[in-house]
Amino acid sequence: MQINRLFQIVYILLHKRKVSSAELATELEVSRRTICRDIDILSTAGIPIYTEKGKGGGISLLPNFVLNKSILSEHEQSEILSALHGLSNVKKDDTAQVLQKMSTIFNKEAANWIEVDFSDWSGENDFFGDLKIAIIERRIAQLDYYNSYGQKTFRRIEPMLLWFKSKSWYLKGFCLTKQDMRVYKLSRIKNLTITDEHFLPRDLPDEQDNPNAENQRVKLKLCIEPEMAYRVYDDFREDAVEKQPDGSFIVNITFEIDNWVYGFLLSYGRYLEVIEPENIRNLMKEESQNISKKYL
Repeated sequence: MQINRLFQIVYILLHKRKVSSAELATELEVSRRTICRDIDILSTAGIPIYTEKGKGGGISLLPNFVLNKSILSEHEQSEILSALHGLSNVKKDDTAQVLQKMSTIFNKEAANWIEVDFSDWSGENDFFGDLKIAIIERRIAQLDYYNSYGQKTFRRIEPMLLWFKSKSWYLKGFCLTKQDMRVYKLSRIKNLTITDEHFLPRDLPDEQDNPNAENQRVKLKLCIEPEMAYRVYDDFREDAVEKQPDGSFIVNITFEIDNWVYGFLLSYGRYLEVIEPENIRNLMKEESQNISKKYL
């Protein structure tokens, strides 16, 4: 209890710069005599505290004092503050106070380096903060999920990890409904509820061993005409693209095949051709014919 109070005194002094023993006693709910003893202990431990008597006096720390300066380097302090600032974009209420305390302790401001908004333009489906709580507190989540065929199912999930992959956010977790590990695309989650039921931790499989019965991964070879050059490097990694002498592009990429992928490929119109595999090439041909029939 005393150690915690000593830290609180240092934090208060860092934050307020100067305070009276009476204010500290009231704040920490102890006597002024106890505060005086605590100040002596901190001084003996090497914390540069000094007192001024009379009007305008009080207890202060020496200017430019930074707590734990010998433990964390300037770079490490900046990295901690940057990480906290990133988290504050996910759940402001949870991290804003921590960020303020750490900024005061390190005597520096966190750089405003990132802004993240996980809601859509309507302001709906901002599940990120709720799922973060569910993962940290190991609470079961209930939700409706739409698969790649538009079929809605109810799921009870032990959420384990939020995962960013290929321009989209996913939730990895153990599905109690299917009794298996699953990966869920956040944009397809509806009616999310975080329950008060807790679960025991499980080992999370590696990405390559993480099963997902919803979709199948397929290697595609694409040919994209020069007119789409402005999109190629936005949509694909540089090492997946081979520019051809005629200005066209050969792209080798692995996708989880679902309706979104077909829509994405068709968005290139006549400027994209699926070279391999043959079954996806035939599916694209069939889909193109179905589209053309609507305009006959």
